[in-house]
Amino acid sequence: MFNEKDQIAVNTIRALSVDQIEKANSGHPGLPMGAAPMAYALWAGHLHVNPQEAEWINRDRFVLSAGHGSAMLYSLLHLSGFDLSIEDLKNFRQAGSKTPGHPEYRHTQGVEATTGPLGQGIAQAVGMATAQEHLAALYNTDEFPILDHYVYALVGDGDLMEGISYEACSFAGRQKLGKLIVLYDSNNISLDGDLDQAFTEDIKGRFEAQGWHYQKVTNGNDLNQISQAIDKAKHVQDQPSLIEIKTVIGYGSPNQGTSKVHGAPIGQEAWTKTKEIYKYTQEAFVVAEEARALFQEKVIDRGQKAYRAWQDLFAKYEGAHPELASSLKAAFAGELPSNYDEAMTFANVADKAEASRATSGRAINAIAQSVPYFWGGSADLSGSNKTMIKDTEDFMPESRRGRNIWFGVREFAMAAMMNGIQLYGGSKIYGGTFFVFSDYLKAAVRLSALSKLPVTYVLTHDSIAVGEDGPTHEPIEHLAAFRAMPNLNVLRPADVNETMVAWKVALESKETPSLLVLSRQNLPVLANTQEKAEDGLRKGAYIISPEADGDLQGILIATGSEVALAIEAQALLKKAGYNVRVVSMPCQNLFDQMDPAYREEVLPSAVRQRMSIEMGAGFGWERYVGLDGVVYSIDRFGASAPGDQVVEDYGFTAEKVSQAFQDSFK
Repeated sequence: MFNEKDQIAVNTIRALSVDQIEKANSGHPGLPMGAAPMAYALWAGHLHVNPQEAEWINRDRFVLSAGHGSAMLYSLLHLSGFDLSIEDLKNFRQAGSKTPGHPEYRHTQGVEATTGPLGQGIAQAVGMATAQEHLAALYNTDEFPILDHYVYALVGDGDLMEGISYEACSFAGRQKLGKLIVLYDSNNISLDGDLDQAFTEDIKGRFEAQGWHYQKVTNGNDLNQISQAIDKAKHVQDQPSLIEIKTVIGYGSPNQGTSKVHGAPIGQEAWTKTKEIYKYTQEAFVVAEEARALFQEKVIDRGQKAYRAWQDLFAKYEGAHPELASSLKAAFAGELPSNYDEAMTFANVADKAEASRATSGRAINAIAQSVPYFWGGSADLSGSNKTMIKDTEDFMPESRRGRNIWFGVREFAMAAMMNGIQLYGGSKIYGGTFFVFSDYLKAAVRLSALSKLPVTYVLTHDSIAVGEDGPTHEPIEHLAAFRAMPNLNVLRPADVNETMVAWKVALESKETPSLLVLSRQNLPVLANTQEKAEDGLRKGAYIISPEADGDLQGILIATGSEVALAIEAQALLKKAGYNVRVVSMPCQNLFDQMDPAYREEVLPSAVRQRMSIEMGAGFGWERYVGLDGVVYSIDRFGASAPGDQVVEDYGFTAEKVSQAFQDSFK
């Protein structure tokens, strides 16, 4: 398949990568110099992409999990005809460029996932392969394999050292994700030095134990050996594949094979010597016509040919199965049926109290009735999180149409896989765990927000009201931590009606992930939410219980279960001669986006006597109560006792809240 001519293309990838790093005086040259052959063998021999239709749904996905090697990815994208010019390469790592230090989804055409934090890329690739299996089962027919391609990831030693890789690869093996092929750049070096100082695992034994197909390529410069291994992996349909490819980091440079070439420019003198070894004569950022011709033939033309064949197939599919084709288009466009919320029911004050986790479970099943591409699961807590979709199978190798995903006790991987499922397209995905365990998945939530992925996290058992399980299971600082994250909707609803609307906000979101923070204990249906929650929650905060006639003397601001508590305290304060209103603020981020006039209407600046009430850390509430206000919160860890007792011991009763307000504003 490959011959000496192809070496020109390989060295061009290396050269463009090093040119970017040298010009920026910043970057990681070791990976591009060592891994360029495997990248070229994949892109020129196997990968089907079409830069003219970069979002083609049946393209192969390539995830550079070792995101520090971004210069190589940008070189590949430029040479393959994506919207990335030589000028863009020259602006590597510069302000406002299309070539940031690590790849960013939505920022650079052709980048399939935001990577850099090691381990998350491989987990996102597992998510993509999971999505393909499910959506292929939903939309493919025997005659029309509309979704039939591969997901590739390039990983390094650091990716495989991270715990998330164990979680994700264990899931992939159990699910027999045969369309997933991982290329492992095995060079025996990590950033600090020799790999054996920290990592001496039997990779073959590890991955085979996890249910993977394993191959080893001993010469990372042998294009044909690499390509043959990829071809063999493509024929293994019931296992994900790992191909360990032995490479030399910084290949050809004076410091090859050492950590010195991992994360710093090699310098012009060393680069001149290295180009002599490569027999590469082009000036910086100049691409030889032979190299361009090879990429035109082997990547661009081949990809466009595959795309045209798929277009013909889809046209026949659309004619034979118009409803399926229409549903598929809507799914990948992120469109919801106009009546998607038809089965979501609101409640009135006469209805019985219900935990918001239970309401969420009902919302999930209502949505599932009308949104076929809505699915998800839990990190082994579905019974507690109420995340199971009824009347459907579990997603398993023998039941790919199943909509309940058994993520297992793998919170971090679950979140990163959800990102991968969303990146793939065609799904509305959710995943659940206890709110306190969100610490395990926070790094992936950050990539959800950074990547503008509207995934939904169902986080239950939201406060010290958890009770007997004690401080290890009672979240304190978590709300404040997540509220500090940009582009994230943290939604803590107060009752049935707010919970239903919170799910609507999450499902309708286009670029913002949602955290639904839900109670274990029952919450009463509050007066006014049946009428006000639809509009009020979407605005982030609203007046749920207005003040009595007369001058407004104070404001109580609360979230979740504490809204009912605030309304009780309001009644006590009225008896004590204080005329206050209660504001429900389920989502600070949404409220902050409202126009100043609305914010002033809800929280009049002239009213300085304000108190926030929340069973969690008070950090951040200063923005809403002001310098004269009071933050009624928890500044210590929880305790193990019946939930009602813990709540009372920590001061969250109407009497204690009312008294605290009076003591503060005498």
